[in-house]
Amino acid sequence: MEILISNWSNVEFVPKTYIFPPESRPGKLEFPVCTDIPLIDLAHNNPDETIQQVIRACHEFGFFQVINHGVSENLMDDTMNIYKEFFKLPGEYKAKFYSNDINKSCKIYSSSLAYDTDEVHYWRDTFTHRCHPLEEHIPSWPDKPTNYREVVSEYSIETRKLFNKILDMICKGLGLEKGYFEGELSKTHLISVNHHIPCPNPSLTLGMPVHSDPNLITMLQQGEVPGLQILKDGQWIGVKHIPHTLIVIPGLQLKVISNDRFMTPVHRVVTHPKEARTTIGVFLGPSPEFLIKPATALIHTESVFRAFAYPEFLEAFVGPAKFDAQLALNHFRSKP
Repeated sequence: MEILISNWSNVEFVPKTYIFPPESRPGKLEFPVCTDIPLIDLAHNNPDETIQQVIRACHEFGFFQVINHGVSENLMDDTMNIYKEFFKLPGEYKAKFYSNDINKSCKIYSSSLAYDTDEVHYWRDTFTHRCHPLEEHIPSWPDKPTNYREVVSEYSIETRKLFNKILDMICKGLGLEKGYFEGELSKTHLISVNHHIPCPNPSLTLGMPVHSDPNLITMLQQGEVPGLQILKDGQWIGVKHIPHTLIVIPGLQLKVISNDRFMTPVHRVVTHPKEARTTIGVFLGPSPEFLIKPATALIHTESVFRAFAYPEFLEAFVGPAKFDAQLALNHFRSKP
């Protein structure tokens, strides 16, 4: 069987290696939809109120959606269509990018980078590449579809501008000096696109693991097919798709920098029985050498976390913690 699921056709059953243990399966197919995710208008005529909405969302929910964000609807549609076309390309072309090398800057893989040793596979293909600085990474990007580099370059630039705007708002809201998140804290800029083909039995498998985002901050463009779920009050709840909104998720590094003030939600992806699902994730994270620690201005009595380098955190997060955010963070708390 082909490793990349986007090369499969006429799938009639879930292969054994994609079936999760009973305690880890979604089980049911119908989930409640979350109706109270903060929806923030970034063009609101009261900027100070907008900043407070962002800070409240990071404190209380760890998850919000933005409208009037500055990334044009046409660019969002064009980028989504590019990726849908990419996953339909012949397997021979996509195979050029297949890699399990964590250091490769542009790659496609299925399930996870540890495909050959995974006990159970996730129902997905992931295509990811670096975006900053653009001139350094564009040569490694696909040249098909023909306008891939042109469209994705513009999307990378516009989403990075939006990241900077939101991070500036967080700076002001927390009382940090302007530009606190610039430079090494947000040097790593990735696009990671997940593609899930229709699944014959979504109750048996998952499209992505249960996890919290380990990076600084994430932006997600959902397609129209449902699948993203957050864990709220011990219950899995679906995230409704609102056309041309972008979902913003504060990552675990932002939680550390806020000295444990911000939330980082646990989420997962379930599959769909009839329709393919494609989502575009954009991620900012620190450079490998930079030390992450709570911002000095936010330490009023004690620092909740000790300083650490991002690779050290990822090693704990992916290894012993197995994507469990609390287990990973406990390793870096000042008082275990």
